[in-house]
Amino acid sequence: MSRTERPHPGADMERFVREQMAFVGLHEEDVQLIRRTAPLVLKHEAAITAALYEHFLKFPDTAQFFLAEDGTPDRTRIERRRHSLGRWLRETAEVAITHGFVYYSLAVALSHSHREYGPGGKIPAQFMVGAMSLTQSALASVQLSVLLLGYLLPQREARD
Repeated sequence: MSRTERPHPGADMERFVREQMAFVGLHEEDVQLIRRTAPLVLKHEAAITAALYEHFLKFPDTAQFFLAEDGTPDRTRIERRRHSLGRWLRETAEVAITHGFVYYSLAVALSHSHREYGPGGKIPAQFMVGAMSLTQSALASVQLSVLLLGYLLPQREARD
């Protein structure tokens, strides 16, 4: 199939996600490792999602998306968003490449980039990239903490 004949990625999201995984060098062994370590990450789900939304509230440009009409944080909206982020985190940690999840991810992307209503309107791309960066950093620190445990254990001779 030539480049001009290739369907839009949204027409076959499962293929697109698998191609992206191949592009970044994510192999089956990596997928299995991610799935095995998912419980280590997921036990921090509530803390990660809470921290991200509290971070958003610190900055007027991102807080605007989570404020009620009276200017106070809309805790109901934030809890719904945290639930959605938690789902994304769980499915990502399980490397769910199911029809339902890949199209759910696309729907989330479209709702962030194309909504003309609600507090703040469309979410600028830099905030989505920044949010993903913050989430990845949080996940990396969880993973680094787990990796560091091996170094923090007492030396064998000290344990005997």
